[in-house]
Amino acid sequence: MVERLFAALAEWEQVEAIALGGSRAGKNADEASDYDVYLYCTAPIGEAQRRALLTGFCSYMEIGNHYWETEDNCVLKNGVDLDLLYRDPDAFCADVADVVEKHHAHNGYTTCMWHNLLTCRILCDKRGRLQKMKERFSVPYPEPLRNNIIERNTNLLYAAMPAYAGQIKKACGRGDRVSIVHRTAAFLESYFDVLFAVNRLTHPGEKRLVALCQRDCRILPDRFTENLNRLFTDMANDPDALCADLEAIIAALKRILPGSAE
Repeated sequence: MVERLFAALAEWEQVEAIALGGSRAGKNADEASDYDVYLYCTAPIGEAQRRALLTGFCSYMEIGNHYWETEDNCVLKNGVDLDLLYRDPDAFCADVADVVEKHHAHNGYTTCMWHNLLTCRILCDKRGRLQKMKERFSVPYPEPLRNNIIERNTNLLYAAMPAYAGQIKKACGRGDRVSIVHRTAAFLESYFDVLFAVNRLTHPGEKRLVALCQRDCRILPDRFTENLNRLFTDMANDPDALCADLEAIIAALKRILPGSAE
């Protein structure tokens, strides 16, 4: 059924390439794994056209979601989730180039789209452009990018005036649990961006980050999982201890940064 769906999608004139991402693109998928499908399109495809095709394959559909990218979020008739993401290939290429070739860092998740491109499995590539894009960006991790990610995100973690650690401390003083959760999530986004950059690894996204760091990162802070677990526990049970938890995480991180004396 899924192969028939992919073949039907490839028949659309606007679709230049189709790629499979996520666990389905690798070796970690099982029967319940979602399908993350990226359609690189030269022009928009109308929602009515998409709905007409997907009705034959899906038991539930949300057509035209725009929460992150332009998406159709569906459930296949076999019960497996299907996410179709529609991308402009030129805009996507420019975004990846901005990171890989121009070395611009983000507030967390800097290299996620680069990772998505490198790890996707190409299902259809009518002009060979997606494969050429893969080849263009299959390069060693740029050292200026690594430095920029580390500088920007360590500033956000603890060094700049609006750093997350300071914001969390203020939120704890006010007893503002919503703000604590919000700023701690942002803290972790920058924290993991730094960890992957230190190890010259592209960022795999938001899922299973602790396990992926344990598996793939050669350099990790001391008491990596212990410190994170204490942070998560104290967020729920002892917010007054959060500042000490963050200080421990930051101190251990500083010891693995380039130029550290330890």
